[in-house]
Amino acid sequence: MKLAARAGRIVPSPTLSITATAKAMAAQGIDVIDFASGEPDFDTPEPIKQAAEAAIRSGFTKYTASSGIDELKSAIVDKLQAEQGLRYEKAQILVSCGAKHTLYNLAQALVEAGDEVVIPAPFWVSYRDQVLLNDATPVLLETRETEGYAISRAALEACVTPKTKAIIVNSPGNPTGATYDLATLEGIAEVALRRDLLIISDEIYEKILYDGARHISIATLGADVAARTVVVNGVSKAYAMTGWRIGYAAGPKDVITAMADIQSQSTSNPTSISQKAAVAALRGGDAFPQQMVKEFDRRRRTMVERLNKLPGVSCRMPSGAFYAFPNVTGLLNRRHATGSITSPTDLAAYLLKEAQVAVVPGEPFGSPDHIRLSYATSMEAIARGLDRMENALSKLT
Repeated sequence: MKLAARAGRIVPSPTLSITATAKAMAAQGIDVIDFASGEPDFDTPEPIKQAAEAAIRSGFTKYTASSGIDELKSAIVDKLQAEQGLRYEKAQILVSCGAKHTLYNLAQALVEAGDEVVIPAPFWVSYRDQVLLNDATPVLLETRETEGYAISRAALEACVTPKTKAIIVNSPGNPTGATYDLATLEGIAEVALRRDLLIISDEIYEKILYDGARHISIATLGADVAARTVVVNGVSKAYAMTGWRIGYAAGPKDVITAMADIQSQSTSNPTSISQKAAVAALRGGDAFPQQMVKEFDRRRRTMVERLNKLPGVSCRMPSGAFYAFPNVTGLLNRRHATGSITSPTDLAAYLLKEAQVAVVPGEPFGSPDHIRLSYATSMEAIARGLDRMENALSKLT
């Protein structure tokens, strides 16, 4: 059977694929250290679980409004107002089945054949494929590790053409862990306003910050900027709720309405029970995220310190999220017993086979120089995994 052309434009998510491989190996009794998973290893807080249980017991298990329940929309409106000073009506909020679903709804509503979307690289793997799935063209804006992966105004300007519809902003970022300062965001906003671009601001890691870093939503830079920004967020990362699948968007009413109409014909509403749990998460304060970030900080420092001691590896200290993104160019063109390392993909395959350590190669993120490791795992696993990596790398010649 001939499939639609769009199916051939994309590849499965490499992070999910590698994680699945690691889990399959573990099911066979192989002791795999998983540095590939992009989710907190903490359990969902009890008050959130209790809210879900109460929803089940009370019979809140039916369809809801396809765009999300008013109670959750109100919690999102209040959260954005209290934390960032952003004012939205409930009609400007859409609740979806995770932030990835939110982004896909937006791509469906916004772009089509002939349109371009600027994506700063390195980038989260799904940005590019979601643009491709909707017949548009991703335009990669290369950023420099030596400059903290910041977006320069001149570089952005050079990427914009009459076909450009939007730019994606991800701060704190996956996979780099980099955050954008005010000057960087102001430069992006100035170009977007002048060139009539929509800003897609993915803020899913906003609460996972270190060393005094402060999250700044680009939508706070003025009413004119907010009017052309869609803020994307969710409860997955900050509240250890990845499996609950609740994300949301806040933005211009016409864009949100179009996204909601599309969602009504695809998934209908997000899970009713998860929506009640998300209300509890957003109303419950920041005690849990702060506790989690404190532990992530310990792991971050340990992992980066160990990585920088490995020959041929260098790793900058991330200021947000929970990923290390070490540069491994010093390991390329090295040999092992059955072959050679010519790319991060080769290195990831070697580490999985030789050391039983799962990492994600940099190529799907737009980098031929890096691998990504998550430190959202125990200190014990980090120590054992880095020991194994050190031993495996010592065998390269």
